[in-house]
Amino acid sequence: MKCIRTEDAVGHVLCHDMTQIIKGSYKDARFRKGHIVQPEDIPVLLSMGKEQLYVWEMEPGMVHENDAAERLCAICMGEHMSRSQVKEGKIELTADCDGLFQVDVERLDAINLLEDIMIATRHGGTGVRAGDKLCGTRVIPLVIQEERLRAAEEIAGDKPLLSLTPYRLKTAAVITTGSEVYKGLIQDTFTPVIEEKLRPYGITMTAHAVVSDDMDMTAGAIAQARAAGVDLILCTGGMSVDPDDNTPGAIKKSGARIVTYGAPVLPGAMFLLGYFEDGTPIMGLPGCVMYAGATIFDLVLPKAAAGVEITRQEIARLGNGGLCLGCRECRYPVCPFGK
Repeated sequence: MKCIRTEDAVGHVLCHDMTQIIKGSYKDARFRKGHIVQPEDIPVLLSMGKEQLYVWEMEPGMVHENDAAERLCAICMGEHMSRSQVKEGKIELTADCDGLFQVDVERLDAINLLEDIMIATRHGGTGVRAGDKLCGTRVIPLVIQEERLRAAEEIAGDKPLLSLTPYRLKTAAVITTGSEVYKGLIQDTFTPVIEEKLRPYGITMTAHAVVSDDMDMTAGAIAQARAAGVDLILCTGGMSVDPDDNTPGAIKKSGARIVTYGAPVLPGAMFLLGYFEDGTPIMGLPGCVMYAGATIFDLVLPKAAAGVEITRQEIARLGNGGLCLGCRECRYPVCPFGK
């Protein structure tokens, strides 16, 4: 930085906040660090007693923090997102709709390894609501070398680092398994829980069947759900390794391609995920989904609701963070579970 006459400061970048005090009416920073001095600022600065200013020397090949934030925003911003105005070198992105938020972590990490550049996001692979904050971008100094921004842009390529996919699935069939429910010996308390969990994603239960533990009966109910054309099929109960728990076998018998039976998540280890040839997902939900605050179902539902296929590798990666801490008051998703 250098000290120059205020009259010569037009176009230069201020190195610190400059406070103006007007007795009885105003005391605040009239000009903030990073502000580029304009011709109309000179009389104000002189009236504040600022005859000299400390400014950054804007040499060729250097970029102001506001311009740098614009360029970082451009490599992050995908569809269905809105941006803030640049303020003190920072731009934030927010969601325009409910949907699945995803981050290309490999490219994000590579960019954040560059000196003097930062992009901070919320956790990817999670559901967001319209208006939720997604990320913030800025550079660390007031001015940054052009070549560092070019390096970030080269890493990013022509695809945004962030994506927001609106929820696509609209209808679901719930197949409640268990002879005790089928015979009316106990009340079905599982289905209302499922309906409540589907509601935030815009999914409505349009078909419901109650079946015994008979494998053929369950497979037949799955076939009827498919014929009804629902977007998602959920089978509740009968997911353990007990001899009379036949739901996994019924799902396999229905013709679904099984992605996984079992997940490195507690609660939810006995979870099953499969897909039919037309892409319709089917899940076998263990009993913990009925009573636990957050389970494997909460972790996979945002991606399923957006119509994004879930792979076995993605299920495996849930092991890191897949242990629910069983807090007395469940605060999911504002907690480390699944992250």
